[in-house]
Amino acid sequence: MLNTVREQATGLTKDQRNAFFAAYLGWAMDAFDYFLVVLVYSEIADDFDVSLTDMAFLTTATLVMRPVGALLFGMWADRKGRRVPLMVDVIFYSVVGFACAFAPNYAVLLVLRLLYGIGMGGEWGLGAALAMEKIPAERRGFWSGLLQSGYSLGYLLAAVAYFGIEPAFGWRGLFAFSLIPALVALWVRTRVEESEVWEKTVKANRTPAYQVFKNPAVLRRFVYLVALMTAFNWMSHGTQDVYPTFVKKGLGLSPDTSIAIAVVYNIGAIIGGALLGALSEQLGRRRTIMIAAVGGLVIVPFFTLSTTVGWLMLSSFLMQVCVQGAWGVIPAHLTEMSPDAIRGFYPGVTYQLGNLIAALNLPIQEAIADSHGYPAAMTWTVVPAFAVVIVLSAVGKEARGIRFGSTGTQAPSTAKADTA
Repeated sequence: MLNTVREQATGLTKDQRNAFFAAYLGWAMDAFDYFLVVLVYSEIADDFDVSLTDMAFLTTATLVMRPVGALLFGMWADRKGRRVPLMVDVIFYSVVGFACAFAPNYAVLLVLRLLYGIGMGGEWGLGAALAMEKIPAERRGFWSGLLQSGYSLGYLLAAVAYFGIEPAFGWRGLFAFSLIPALVALWVRTRVEESEVWEKTVKANRTPAYQVFKNPAVLRRFVYLVALMTAFNWMSHGTQDVYPTFVKKGLGLSPDTSIAIAVVYNIGAIIGGALLGALSEQLGRRRTIMIAAVGGLVIVPFFTLSTTVGWLMLSSFLMQVCVQGAWGVIPAHLTEMSPDAIRGFYPGVTYQLGNLIAALNLPIQEAIADSHGYPAAMTWTVVPAFAVVIVLSAVGKEARGIRFGSTGTQAPSTAKADTA
């Protein structure tokens, strides 16, 4: 396994590394700001005198607007290239995230989180398209997993920032600080060259997205991927968003203990993404996802019923190895399943529409927790999500190893996957 990781992790050019780290840092900073709300929404609720259920809609607002960002920035990227839209996007969400520090009330903060969702929605699809178009096909698995783990790094950094900043400056100080790492991501992004795949295949022969969708195979695959991403988002948000509140409110442990546990399980998420992403080059994208989801199902009882700090750390660590291990496959999987002509649009919109459908996850979990407790809230929402991920992955297709620039407006061939 380590040899597989080592082989895939080496051999990139300077431009390929720059493109990857630009996408990685952008996604990490996006997640950093998103999870600031998750970590402190009980504190914000106290300040603004609103219920936890109402506060949960702050995350819902962000998720609801992510498809809008994926659509707008994705269409721009397919017409004008990946580089400039990515720089504009990071500037946009940096400013909005910083403004959250000065929100005078719940209503203003809700509007800002709606706007932030647009920036967050634009980030992932464009960053994944740029990075995966530059990474050699035989190395996509590892770099896909590492790219997706930027989400977990953002969560980890948010947890560390909570320790260092929140005690002195409160939740507002956390949002003000978010401007600094986002600007670092912008600086890295200015050093990236445009995607050669886009320049050679899309720029030379621009085809409107609506014409590409006239191909029934493209449309069917789009619907399938939205369904898959709905289950994926329910799986990840179901195991992450309510968990800090479960530890603090449900078990009565201290906020510092909750953050320490978050640090541990995000380390597991980063490890899982890189390892299983690399493994997907050997086992295939779908098979790796199914293995990870089955592992998650086995861990659910320990994850939801543990009450001591040691078991909470261990079970949440293993859970995120599985959940984010499955997610580690997704940047490569979605970009490989996308026609060249709409790769800026297609992966991001399918991902974010899945997020939209799963956007009520946290309010639903909080509502169930009010009446049946947090273990029931997580179990009743997460177990079906794992099961659906397994079923959809089993009946779906993949295009592992496809060479970008060869499909144009067509749905990529899945011949290799069918023999995997």
